[in-house]
Order: sequence, then C-alpha cells, then structure tokens
Amino acid sequence: MATTAADLLVERLIAWGVDAIFGFPGDGINGIFEALRTRQNQIAFIQVRHEEAAAFAACGYAKYTGRLGVCLATSGPGGIHLLNGLYDAKCDGQPVLAITGHTFHDLIGTHYQQDVDLDKLFIDVAAFNQRVMGPAHVNNIVDEAIKTALTRRTVSHITIPKDIQQWTLDDDHRSDANISKHSADLYAAVRSVPSPELLQRAAQLINDGSKVAILAGRGCLGARDEILELADRVGGAIIKPLLGKAVVPDDSPFTTGGIGLLGTSPSQDALEECDTLLIAGSGFPYLEFYPKPEQAKGVQIDVDPARIGLRFAVDVGLVGDCRTVLRALAPLVERKRDRGFLQASQDRMKDWRGLMKERGTRSDMPMKPQVVTYHLNKLLDDDAIVSADSGTIATWAARYIDMRETMQFSLSGSLATMANGLPYSIGAAVAFPTRQVVCIVGDGGFTMLMGEIATLVKYDLNVTVIIIKNNVLGEIKWEQVALEGNPQYGVELQPIDFEAHAKACGAAGFTVEHPKDVERTLKAALAHRGPAVVQAVVDPNEPPFPGKITTKQALRFAKALARGEKDRWDIIKTVLEDKVREVI
Repeated sequence: MATTAADLLVERLIAWGVDAIFGFPGDGINGIFEALRTRQNQIAFIQVRHEEAAAFAACGYAKYTGRLGVCLATSGPGGIHLLNGLYDAKCDGQPVLAITGHTFHDLIGTHYQQDVDLDKLFIDVAAFNQRVMGPAHVNNIVDEAIKTALTRRTVSHITIPKDIQQWTLDDDHRSDANISKHSADLYAAVRSVPSPELLQRAAQLINDGSKVAILAGRGCLGARDEILELADRVGGAIIKPLLGKAVVPDDSPFTTGGIGLLGTSPSQDALEECDTLLIAGSGFPYLEFYPKPEQAKGVQIDVDPARIGLRFAVDVGLVGDCRTVLRALAPLVERKRDRGFLQASQDRMKDWRGLMKERGTRSDMPMKPQVVTYHLNKLLDDDAIVSADSGTIATWAARYIDMRETMQFSLSGSLATMANGLPYSIGAAVAFPTRQVVCIVGDGGFTMLMGEIATLVKYDLNVTVIIIKNNVLGEIKWEQVALEGNPQYGVELQPIDFEAHAKACGAAGFTVEHPKDVERTLKAALAHRGPAVVQAVVDPNEPPFPGKITTKQALRFAKALARGEKDRWDIIKTVLEDKVREVI
C-alpha cells in the first residue's frame, strides 16, 4: 500500500517518541485517523468528549512528564475548540503540538464547509504555525514544529488539508531544493552557564544581604536539591508561587509555602522584610506582592533573557536553566551564621499551620470547603499527582495539599482558566497509569467539561475527582464582594447531582455533607480502582481571604455588605468566626 502524507506524519511522531495523542475525530482528519488506526500498537489515541479537553490533557501531559504533549482536532470548529487549552500551554510555558485538519486544498478561501484558516487563527498562540503542502513537506514541518515547541517551551501547530492527508509519495512533486531525508528528528537541549563574572556579582550581592528570600517557581521543579542547598547556605526562606508548589516538600524547614491571594501570611511577611530577593524560574505576575522598590537587591535566574527584570528590577540576571545555574552559583555563596530571618519565618509557619489545622478540622455546619482538602491531604500517596481547577478551589488546594517526596501538582497558572483540572488528570493518568491521580475541582469549572468523566471510564483511568460543591461561582462572587465592593450578581449555579452523573457515566460516585464523614468517604473513593467522583457539599459563604487582608479589601468587603449583599448575615457570621480563630 502506498505511503500517504498522514502515514508520514504519524510515523514521524512515533520517531520523536510520541506515545499518546489526545483528540476528537472528524471528517477533516480521517486520513490521519487511518494512519493512527494502523499504528495503534505504537501510538495511543485518547478520545475525549470535547476538543478543549484534548488541548488541556496535552498540556497536563507535558507538565507532568516534561515531554511533548500532542492534541488532534478536525478542521473548522474542532480546531477552534483547541484554543483555550493551547493558550494555557503557551502561558505556562509547556511544549504542546496541535495538529488540525483543513478543508480541501483547492477550496480553501471559497466559503466551503468548515473553511476556517486555522493557520491564521493560531497565529498568536503558536510559535510555529504552518500548513502542510504535500507528503514531501511532512517531515520537515513536523521536525521544526516539535523542535520549536521543546526549545521555546510553547505551542506549535500543523494544519493539513483533508485531501493532502491522503496524497501518496507517488503523487508528490518534490522540489529539487527539498533534498530527501535532510531533516533530523533530534532535539539538542541547551544547558548554558552564565559567565564567571556574572556569577560572582550575583554571589556577592547575596553574600552582602542579611535577609534573603528565594522565590522558586516552576523553572525549579527539577532543582530541588540545589534550591535547598542555597537556602541552607543563606538561611533564607523559600517562597513558592503555585506553579512551583512541588519544588520543595512543604515540611521543609526552609519554605513558607505559597504567595499571593492563595498564599500564606509568612510568605508575605518574608517578602516585605527581605533585603535580598532571588527569583529562580518564576514569572509570578502579581507585582503588589513583591518587595517595594528600593527595598531589596535582586538576582534573577531564567532560561529566557526577555524575562529578566520583568516583574522586579533585579540587579543581576543569570540566563540558564535553574539547576545548572544554581550548581554554578552555590559554591560562591557564603554560609550565613545569622539565622534570625529564617527562624522568624519558621516561627510564623508554626502559627500558620496551627491556624490551618484549626480551620481544616472544623465540625460546624454547613461543612467548610477546607475540611475536605485538609483530610484529603492526609490520604494522598507520596507520589500522587494532584491537579486543581481555577477559582476558590485553588485556594483550598494551595493551602491544604502538602507536597511530599515525588508528588506533583499543577493548575492553570498564568491563564487561570476554568475547566483545566479534569483534563489535566486525564493527561496525568495516561502518562502514569500506576500512580494515584487526584483532581480537585469546583462545581463551576467541573460542569464546563463534565463529559470527560466518560473519558475516564472509557479508558479505565485511575482518577479520583473531588468536587467542592457550593452552587456558586465562588471566586467571582468574592471578587465582586471583596475586591469591587459590589453585591454578588450572576454567580449562582443551578445545583447538579454529581454523584448521579458519575454513576450514569459508569464511574463510582460518592456524596459527603458532614465533616464527620469526610475521611471515611475519601478513603473509599481513593481505594476504588478506576474513576471515582466525590461530591462534597460545602458552605458557599466561606471566604477564601488572602493570607494578609489589606485595609482596602476590608473596606470594599464592608461596602458590599452595606449595599445589600443578600447573604450578608451568614457571611458576617462566617467571617467573624474565622477571625476569632485567628486571634485564639
């Protein structure tokens, strides 16, 4: 049988080591599907229920494996559906290849069915974005697309007209300039080291400081030992933006946990008091949480030179991957005898953990959302993979799920989109079928892609989905109330029985409404082999307040209540209870 362009495409992906593709079928990619069908023992196709989920799953696969994620969609609307998940990959710096179909090559631009120029549509999201023009073009394009995605840690896109997919090498007219087999399926990673002069300047700046804070982001996920060694040398506090949650274990004496609206008070204290800041592999975007201008000297490590000084006016920039740069920097950094700054952070963390335990073990009704994540944390394996969605759920996951050993964690960081959590878990479970995979989502984000429970069932993926159900878009509600000073509007959700939905899809389903039943219910769900869903019904008026509340936030909160927030008395009662717990 003649080799088609689609055959060449799939064979090239296999040559690059791609073992899974997430997608949804369509007539615009029938040629590719035939090539996948005949090679299904070499490359798995994972059929999702919505193309957006395919892109999210590919992004999650990339995040948890460090390898290329691949998604596939048909022409027109199928390709359009990929965009949100692809922007998630772009914003969080993940290598993802999107493959789409196109209409017949000689009807493009004539208003034919599904005639959407996806290569034009993807021009912003994809760093490499090309249309395949024939079989002789396939290897060249695939190689460049994959190398670009891996090198720049971003999205590449290939689109192939449906008829070209079925063209054979016999039909092809290769140009004289396109010499056969000239392109290599090889990626050469760069491990650059800054100059000795720059390293010495950075070390001297750190040595001169007395209160060193380390902001360790996702770029440090492979540099745990190096970050811990540096923190020990300088007596510094490791502060973890949420994408860097798994950089060091949360029981490390050097970390104060997260930062930002979802973070801890000790982390904010450390940044407010430090005289030296090392930013390592982080693009944490919220400027108001950084040290004030002129307060602290700064050193930044990043693989992208354009990111140096993006968030904070650093004094020295070191370009390279964190592990390599930290190994070169550490021997130049002196061990500080004064451990006062670190000791203060450790003392504050004891108080913070006590507060979190107090809130996480509350027995009052309605059940508080943090009670669920507090008990879940104790039941997770030391190599569990945890995905969270966007919204208030990110707060409960950030504060109550502790990283241990080889645990992994992620969510939609810079894009902060809803609906990523469940598809991320699909990508994780496909990549690591023997590990415990847990998805923590809110009812708002879950309902956007709740059909993907059927995907878990179809492939018997061992994923436990924890749905924090409060029948409201909680994050938006609290933004309206606390950040804008307005009563809530348009955020209430029609209740859905998620246990019944799970069972209708063929998964195990559980419901828990009382704190005394949480641990027992979670144990049963986690012990179930295969997909399981836990519907945890919680108090919609439990606020996900920042670790430190500003006067402006408090005034806007009071203003919203005074203007007629319908649940104001329940909210006031809940907030007062929380503040009392902080005091005692």
